[in-house]
Amino acid sequence: MPRKYDKPKAPQQHQRWEGKEKPDWLSRALARAGVFPQKEADDAIRAGRVTINARVALMPLAPVPPGSVVRVDGKVVPLSAPATRVLAFHKPAGVLSSTVSQHRTGTVFEVLLRQLPPDLAGYTWHAVGRLDVDSTGLLLFSNDDKFVAHATSPDTQLPKRYVATVFSTPDEERVEPLRQGMTLDDGPARPATVRIRDEHTVEVTLTEGRHHQVKRMLGAVGLPVRALHREAVGGIELNDIPEGTYRLLTEEEVRDGLLYSGRTPPSE
Repeated sequence: MPRKYDKPKAPQQHQRWEGKEKPDWLSRALARAGVFPQKEADDAIRAGRVTINARVALMPLAPVPPGSVVRVDGKVVPLSAPATRVLAFHKPAGVLSSTVSQHRTGTVFEVLLRQLPPDLAGYTWHAVGRLDVDSTGLLLFSNDDKFVAHATSPDTQLPKRYVATVFSTPDEERVEPLRQGMTLDDGPARPATVRIRDEHTVEVTLTEGRHHQVKRMLGAVGLPVRALHREAVGGIELNDIPEGTYRLLTEEEVRDGLLYSGRTPPSE
């Protein structure tokens, strides 16, 4: 008779993405390996379908020691860390960057997940940052939560390029405070790269991603935003991805376009 695991202690917080690996806990190890999405992994474990070294593991937080043999429904599943996968998704307006619908408003996950083929559908996908419900453009997703923490850290200084359609007419004097670095109600904002495209369009590149930041910065200089679109994150551009669809990035694109790790971001 297989023995059951005792209730484990809560796992310690992982180091940052580039750091040394620490042992995973069972449900996340299954999700990261693409065996199940996180919720399905939790359900399978609680149903007694998963064993670690021939012992039934009923707790999703059960630790997985190095070299363990994990089986689901009696079949061995490899839990070696998968390659970091990143999806570039063209977010439409009117959906939330959230896992939960609100007041009948759908989510980016509902739009994205139903499109994924079997080899991608088994992962748990995490949004890399957010876009407001009415904003459109490039939103990245990854199966590696430590990569997400790295890419969204203020220390990484990953540049994000937005195009704002504004109600008023911009001029160089008005947008100069954004280039110098301005103070918002939640503290100082880093200097932004700003380019006026036409009489109602302003391009803004930030190296941080605070709540409604582009809208607040432009609003503070008398340029209220009518529409906001994100064109690029790091070296990844939206280009020809149709609205509401995605593209799987190559390893080279992830390495060269997204791993700035505190370095000076490339010039526009």
